[in-house]
Amino acid sequence: MSIAKIKMLGVHELVEVAVNPETNTLALDGNDYHANDIKLDIPVTGTIFGTLLNYKGALESLGEAVNEKPHNAPPIAPILYIKPANTFNSYGGAIPMPEEISELEVGAALGIVIGKRATCVSEEEALDYVAGYTVVNDVSVPHESVYRPAVQHKSRDGFCPVGPWIVDREAVANPDNLAVRVFINDELRQENNTENLIRPVAKLLADVTDYMTLSAGDVLLIGVPENAPVVKVGDNIRVEIENVGSLENKVVLEKKLLQEAIK
Repeated sequence: MSIAKIKMLGVHELVEVAVNPETNTLALDGNDYHANDIKLDIPVTGTIFGTLLNYKGALESLGEAVNEKPHNAPPIAPILYIKPANTFNSYGGAIPMPEEISELEVGAALGIVIGKRATCVSEEEALDYVAGYTVVNDVSVPHESVYRPAVQHKSRDGFCPVGPWIVDREAVANPDNLAVRVFINDELRQENNTENLIRPVAKLLADVTDYMTLSAGDVLLIGVPENAPVVKVGDNIRVEIENVGSLENKVVLEKKLLQEAIK
């Protein structure tokens, strides 16, 4: 069992619990529950920053295009973007499928939850600034550009499920060697490992805080592996990250969700 923090729906504060990331279960008030048995809220409140092209395969997939305009060369610094608050979604929450879109990309990402103000931290001390880790599904409308900010593709309502909890930093011995898997309707559709990062976790934190401050509660995504699986309306998604947990959500037609909200 590992120590983690959860946020239950309707409860303002985070609650410390013991969790089993392998079975996605938790002990609460003397009872054992599966994450599906508890109404969980989003466990983070800060800004969520995404990172592009931090998996070796993701960068390699650009081929020679990375040396052509507008890139001209491989990136020399982390390429960041923001998942704004309107994208935040909870464990078990419905992911809206826009009516004019037929499929979405699943973005399996380890989320680094910042524990204290981090400015110009060294690579050697970077992990001291980490409170813990969470699972994030960085959902996107399929697109090719990594040059212009893809706001309309990555920042739609509900496009950033997070959870089910924040597992304490000590529970993850090595964040640079974690299996990452995506299951669609219980079928394994993607498998990778954080050992394939261009910038490992400590290096990424050091490079990012070299030019911007991360505050307690902020979340830095390490990136999304290449060959992101696509999903359609009705699909159930499960993103698993070793030693952290599993995040489950279902794709629902956006129009249907809006109709239900009006009732």
